[in-house]
Amino acid sequence: MKKGILNKKSNIKAVIFDVGGVLVLGKNTKTGKNNRTLGVHEYVVKKLKISLDQWFDSIDSAYSDSIEGKVSKEKTLKIIAKNNKISQDKLEKILKKAYRNHFVQNKQLFEQAFKLKQLGYKIAVLSDQWPISKEAIMPDKLYKKFNPVIVSCNVGVRKPNPKIYKITLKSLKLPAKACLFIDNQTWNIKPAKKLGMKTILFKNNQQLFENKLWKSLF
Repeated sequence: MKKGILNKKSNIKAVIFDVGGVLVLGKNTKTGKNNRTLGVHEYVVKKLKISLDQWFDSIDSAYSDSIEGKVSKEKTLKIIAKNNKISQDKLEKILKKAYRNHFVQNKQLFEQAFKLKQLGYKIAVLSDQWPISKEAIMPDKLYKKFNPVIVSCNVGVRKPNPKIYKITLKSLKLPAKACLFIDNQTWNIKPAKKLGMKTILFKNNQQLFENKLWKSLF
């Protein structure tokens, strides 16, 4: 019989992972504290030869709305490209390169996650992304092993709205108390905890792997 899922100490049946700052880390950072989102924007403005203020003004509500799936990828690119007087194709290429240049998959954590799956746990993803970042840093070959993969731009709601956590639980077909949620932001941990999930605030791999709750899974 497999160890892990039968561990009565934790009573956990599923582990839910955030992406940015957890499964995906900023390059040149081992801690995971810096998810390099600002670095992405800095890369883009350098390519476009504009200021950060100009860039943030140009993406405005289109960017935030796209994270919640309110605006399609095509419309978002069209708005931002028009504001910056650049073609949509060129803008998309610059953005995707920016994400790929500043983020790296957390291979050590992926290995651990897949071990959990072998032990009988369900492993899932719950992440806030807009279509561009999702396509750039969430390759299907890695994330197809997680089920479900709940991404804000696909489900129309983002963390810390309790709805997205409930969507995840419904997809898992598990009660909150049977799930462990791992995220690198305190404000995203709070709703999960309020719903009854067990939680770990991620700082880096070493801190996670030494956590008593995490260790109890193996």
